[in-house]
Amino acid sequence: MYNVVMVEFNEEKQNERLKDLRNREEEKLAEMLAQKYSLDYIDLSTVSIDTDALRLIPEETAKKATIALFAIQEKTVGAALLSPTNSETKKTITTLLERGYIVQKYLVSKKSLERAWARYKDVSFSFETKKGVLDISNEEILSIISKVSSREDVEALIQDVLTQKKSLRISRIFEVIIAGGLALKASDIHLEPEEEAVRLRYRLDGVLTEILSFDYETYKLLLSRVKLLSGLKLNVNQSAQDGRFSIKLEDAEIQIRTSVLPGAYNESIVLRILDPKAINVAFEELGISDRLMKKLEREITKPNGMILTTGPTGSGKTTTLYAFLKKVYSHEIKIITIEDPIEYHLKGIVQTQADKKKYTFAEGLRAALRQDPDMIMVGEIRDRETASIAVNSALTGHLVFSTLHTNDAAGVFPRLIDLGVDAKIISSAINVAIAQRLLRKINKEMCVEVPIPETDKKIIQKVLDSIPGEKLNIQTEKMWVPKEGIDEVDAYHGRIGIFEAIFVDDAIENIVRENPSARDIRTAAEAQGIYTMLQDGIIKVLSGVTTLAELRRIIDLPD
Repeated sequence: MYNVVMVEFNEEKQNERLKDLRNREEEKLAEMLAQKYSLDYIDLSTVSIDTDALRLIPEETAKKATIALFAIQEKTVGAALLSPTNSETKKTITTLLERGYIVQKYLVSKKSLERAWARYKDVSFSFETKKGVLDISNEEILSIISKVSSREDVEALIQDVLTQKKSLRISRIFEVIIAGGLALKASDIHLEPEEEAVRLRYRLDGVLTEILSFDYETYKLLLSRVKLLSGLKLNVNQSAQDGRFSIKLEDAEIQIRTSVLPGAYNESIVLRILDPKAINVAFEELGISDRLMKKLEREITKPNGMILTTGPTGSGKTTTLYAFLKKVYSHEIKIITIEDPIEYHLKGIVQTQADKKKYTFAEGLRAALRQDPDMIMVGEIRDRETASIAVNSALTGHLVFSTLHTNDAAGVFPRLIDLGVDAKIISSAINVAIAQRLLRKINKEMCVEVPIPETDKKIIQKVLDSIPGEKLNIQTEKMWVPKEGIDEVDAYHGRIGIFEAIFVDDAIENIVRENPSARDIRTAAEAQGIYTMLQDGIIKVLSGVTTLAELRRIIDLPD
């Protein structure tokens, strides 16, 4: 009697065994070739692929050169090669060496390379070429921008990223946040930890707008990413830190200024976007009234003196100064700017960036004076030393443009005296002090014209009556308001300035010597007939440029 053993043939298992056998043979061949070329061998199936290393070479280049970078430690990279004699491989390695990398070469199988290349799908569309510079693929960023037309679009993209693996989401969520800010033309991005979640807000046309909230676990990793990119200390969390990085996008380099501040629940982040396109505004498009523009055109072409703009952060001071410089530039004069940072590159103008670690505004101003300039722009007068040098420059044959932080044009004179400038020479140095604010312009498709309520009409008439000179030929019966049910943010699009200015004349010169208050300066300047910011704003409301509610948000209206 015989025992019959039934053997069941499993095709799937057999195929797996054959596949494993082929893989082992392929790895064995790669190991033998490594010995032939005196290179180390590695099996990438047993190694974690570092996506930071992968992103040093674009996927298309890596596949063409049959190479993959799988590890990085400072400037040393691990390079997996299929063939060290391949001309494209040699060319790629040479490029890495020229970029300052130390390349450790390993021979691998094609299967190992394919495993490494597969990780490109996990690589975000940005990569850091050096500390503080974030290069973003034009195609990817433009793709995201094309998908974003509203706050809801940004929220949907971020929510989608939050569903990805934790190891993949951080770089991607950071880049979507940045790309969303660029698409919506945000001036600032705020990340604010609260008790249970972290709130993301964009400042759109000067107003903070909430986008969404997300979890703390993601935020902690995001905070480290921002600190690393901005050159901040990762282990410091009990004191404020400031840093910066830049984004190269198409032909523009967008500066991002980072501020990290300790809070009750965690450190909060504010990223300020300095987009050159946003501040590239022509002199005629600033919103300056005809009455003031004619006088300013004369002042900015004078051979010496000082022109100061003033207002809070984000009121458009730097944009105004850039517009002045572009208006007066010619091949016959030399203009030097000292800025922190350089926000917009002006053709034909020498621009230098102040840095507290390298040199201050005062030191930069001293150096600029040795370059024989005709005009100088100092980004901001912050201290006694800078104020003194700037005033002396204006007295010695240079036209100086700069900014101060005061509430109005009249406040410029007491502020300079507080900074130690001799009151007797202020009037000789200053040509004009300008104050400004930015108002949101209405989107007429989302707004409707209505009769002005009686209470508002009295306020408007009171302001109009205070304007010196001839009565304005302007309607006073109607104004624009957002349509009912329309989100306030959608009712506006873009911004425009409201301005006031005080020119130094005999009346101002006489009173400045008496160490006056800002109120005294305003009273002495009334005879000049220049609109105040309040008057300029009311005129823009009646002209259908903005709403009374928007003006009230920016300026204190009379009762």
